[in-house]
Amino acid sequence: MTHIDKQAFGTFVAMLRKEKGITQKELAERLFLSDKAVSKWETAASVPSIDLLIPLADLLGVTVTELLMCRRMEQDNALSAAQVEQVVKTAVSYSDKQPRAYQKNRKWGLIYILSLLIACLELWLSYRAGSITVGLSVSMGLGATFGLYFCFFVKEKLPAFYDETEVCVYTDGIFEMNLPGLSLHNGNWGKILQAGRIWSVTMMLAYPIISYIETLLFPGILRDIIDLFFALLFVLGGFFLPVYILGNRYKKRKS
Repeated sequence: MTHIDKQAFGTFVAMLRKEKGITQKELAERLFLSDKAVSKWETAASVPSIDLLIPLADLLGVTVTELLMCRRMEQDNALSAAQVEQVVKTAVSYSDKQPRAYQKNRKWGLIYILSLLIACLELWLSYRAGSITVGLSVSMGLGATFGLYFCFFVKEKLPAFYDETEVCVYTDGIFEMNLPGLSLHNGNWGKILQAGRIWSVTMMLAYPIISYIETLLFPGILRDIIDLFFALLFVLGGFFLPVYILGNRYKKRKS
């Protein structure tokens, strides 16, 4: 049996949580989840995604192996070869590996590369025209960096756990996106990625033009103020506003 026994897992988590003297809500808050998520684990309605196993084990004071086996183990009790094999098989079957963007959506990778080349040309022309500003440097840097992630390395699909509970935080290595009030799930994830890609490409292509127009229309310190305004508008409003609009438009359907 290589799959987790949901009933045994839920009972084990509930026992450990009570031993620690913490409520479902407190455990959920420490994992940046809703208390409904912990309730579903303990009632065997679902199990957490693989990325939560390590923090959950740490909070409950057990090892990941004990969590997967749904029981405590003696410190001097070495696992047999068969037990090790079972743990490994359980972890492999439990993992929810999703393809990266470059593996499934090569179109946006090509768009990004073409946009980056055009943006480099625009940046060179801006330098020649004397219209290089702080806002231009920051905006193009962010567009290029986040565009690289959204077009090549982001996961095209969220783990199943996101569809089973309310989660507003997405983490993937060093990348973290916290969207308070917005529930992330596979129904809106594709739209959010699309918004991120369009935003990144637009930042790289459009901001050099905006910076050049600012240089022509506004002198000295006024240009710097206008430049800061447009940089904030593009960086914050240009990304978060579409993400929240699209994310809420494609809300999770209640079962």
